[in-house]
Amino acid sequence: MQTITMTINGRDVTAEIDERTLLLDFIRDVGGFTGTHNGCLEARCGCCSVEVDGDIVKSCNVLAVQAAGRSVTTVEGLAPQRVAPMEHITTQSLAGMYRPLDALGAQNEDLHPLQAAFHKCHALQCGFCTPGMLMVLKDYLEDNPDPTREDVRGAIAGNLCRCTGYQHIVDAAMEAAEQMREPAAADG
Repeated sequence: MQTITMTINGRDVTAEIDERTLLLDFIRDVGGFTGTHNGCLEARCGCCSVEVDGDIVKSCNVLAVQAAGRSVTTVEGLAPQRVAPMEHITTQSLAGMYRPLDALGAQNEDLHPLQAAFHKCHALQCGFCTPGMLMVLKDYLEDNPDPTREDVRGAIAGNLCRCTGYQHIVDAAMEAAEQMREPAAADG
């Protein structure tokens, strides 16, 4: 057993774990961030994609001890104001925490542009692959703010979706890229 600490979505998480514990299991079972999904445990589907110190990794293929002392961002970290830390969750706070999005997107202002675009473009069906898709696309669009549709398809090649046919995911990525470029253009 080994005691490790890592920062997950801005919160320090410390636990004594078996050295064989996967980062995926640490995030979900110890950190309580269940948005990261276990799809294959073979690093093939991308459902478990997270950022570790700004780099995308498939958390089913990384030991938790390898992330000790590092900063991990999960899908919950994209819009942290929508998710309360586990110790602050009450029955009363649950009702306001996950409020439905209206048809016009009036409550999308506190979402990451990718999350809002996924909603607008109907880029998910069952939603199982969505956390990994969002994390990979966030990382990709930050480095490539003006992608082509083919670029986006290449970026998500390591993520498997069994429902959507990818068309709406690509549409959402293109929409988000445009939204993410607008603030940068206004600043420049």
